[in-house]
Amino acid sequence: MSDYEDIRSELDGPVLTIWLQRPQSRNALRRQMLAEIAEALETAYDGGEVRCAIIYGGDKVFAAGADLNEMSELDMIGMLDDPRPGYWKRIAAFPLPLIAAVNGFALGGGCELAMQADIVIAGSNAQFGQPEINLGIIPGAGGSQRLIRAVGKSLASQMVLSGEFIDAETACSAGLVSEVTQPELTLERARQLAHTIAAKSPLALRQAKQALQQAFEAALASGLEFERKAFVMLAGSEDRREGIDAFLEKRRPEFKGK
Repeated sequence: MSDYEDIRSELDGPVLTIWLQRPQSRNALRRQMLAEIAEALETAYDGGEVRCAIIYGGDKVFAAGADLNEMSELDMIGMLDDPRPGYWKRIAAFPLPLIAAVNGFALGGGCELAMQADIVIAGSNAQFGQPEINLGIIPGAGGSQRLIRAVGKSLASQMVLSGEFIDAETACSAGLVSEVTQPELTLERARQLAHTIAAKSPLALRQAKQALQQAFEAALASGLEFERKAFVMLAGSEDRREGIDAFLEKRRPEFKGK
């Protein structure tokens, strides 16, 4: 497969595995990583060999959110011009079954990336959360919209409004995760399932995925549009700057509602 800097892609027959490889930042999702994920998925599909894909973060972490050093450089205008929404759309447009194999933290953008997948297999050490509220912002890549569809209003509201995490068993009970396994077996189970899926009719797989998405995402587009506008607007707030600065400086933020 092609060479990348932030990811590694492996092809095992009809199954593509994408490894997130920024361990020094707990796989923080910077622009380049999202662009590489989108490119790897598109290249695999265009090649015609792949029938199912997996995204895997490693034994200890899936992805602990967006790259805040990168985000802190963007004001409201910068957010409007940010290419990341385009990368998220390209990932979401992957027409074949996509599995997220999650160990450790799947937070913020990491949780949103997991929710882009059709199936989530989680290790027992996995934790899911949308903690953006702690930075004075809200989810900006579908978190508020997909999470509420996955786990329901009450739990989604608790997670988004409090910033609290849920463990793998809670995520499974709520419907965010399809099954939980031992962390050392998460990727193995995802690969086993991917090969089972890949053995099915490619045409039927594409149509089945599209039908499932239609059922799940009815009226999602308007919700995503609202969410993105709110996310961009908050880029101009003092609280957003304070939240990110406090995180980078490892101190408690002092929000003033401005």
